[in-house]
Amino acid sequence: MPRASEPLRKLGFLTIGLFDGDNPAAGHESTLGIIELGERLGFDSAWVRHRHLQYGISSPVAVLAAASQRTSRIDLGTAVIPLGWENPLRLAEDLATVDILTGGRLNPGLSVGPPMHYERVKEALYPDTAEIEDFSYERVRRLLAAVRGEAVTDFSGTEGFEVFSDRVQPHSPGLGRRLWYGGASLRSARWAGEHGMNFLTSSVVKAEDSAGFAEIQLSHIRAFRAAHPDGDRARVSQGLVVIPTDSATPAQRAKYEEYVAKRTPRTAEPQGPARMLFAKDIIGTSAEIAGQLYAHAAFREIDEVAFALPFTFEHEDYVQILTDIATKLAPALGWKG
Repeated sequence: MPRASEPLRKLGFLTIGLFDGDNPAAGHESTLGIIELGERLGFDSAWVRHRHLQYGISSPVAVLAAASQRTSRIDLGTAVIPLGWENPLRLAEDLATVDILTGGRLNPGLSVGPPMHYERVKEALYPDTAEIEDFSYERVRRLLAAVRGEAVTDFSGTEGFEVFSDRVQPHSPGLGRRLWYGGASLRSARWAGEHGMNFLTSSVVKAEDSAGFAEIQLSHIRAFRAAHPDGDRARVSQGLVVIPTDSATPAQRAKYEEYVAKRTPRTAEPQGPARMLFAKDIIGTSAEIAGQLYAHAAFREIDEVAFALPFTFEHEDYVQILTDIATKLAPALGWKG
């Protein structure tokens, strides 16, 4: 049976961090400013997307290291790091280092699979091993083991004047409990649960049956918790796109409505060979959005969110949207701040 609807406990947001290729500093500074604003507004978490060979954040761990020095309370997450581009051992070192710098506020979200456009990038990424690279869940398992402090070598001790450890250093003890898997399939949901991870579910799911978006997402949440040692208390964060218009100017509202109208047709049916199904963007007053969320079967099952900011808006638009979310929408969802 579904759990009773609970007040929203954790409020987060997700940003892609776009920038101008001729002036990348401004976009990165905007992202850091938005994270600082999120903390001032009381958000519990701020998440950044990961984009390779695009005009979005390609190094979220570095950006969050900078954010850690400009914030003191807000959790900082990645949604998600595609591990096909990463060496799990080296990434474990970076994640642990940044977690130490944040004082234990890092929430790394991860995914697996071949890198996007792999045939076009493999010679630059893996020139000697492209045909034998393993992009399965094993790559996540290796990262989990390294972050959680398992030995990665059979050597430790002193050699000359240098001291060596057999596990990743620095070791951040709590980080292993703050690793998230970003999954769009039933299989990924179960795997994440079986391996004691947290689960990120977004505005995209794989349509493995004929049910609608909310029902598919709900099945993933329940499968994850059924497989997780913590059961119904296992952490799930939902990442739908919401655009409150309470304090928006008429020009902003018109822009937002045009954005949603252009994206809505793709939500009518599964897209592509993988049958990816997109959720509709939710736009309106905070009261209207709250009503739609309470009617969403998967939303009623969770008490954490990382609402996704639209991709292509301006800095002042994000300020308005985040302010409305924190001051109007989230309280309507029971969030206390």
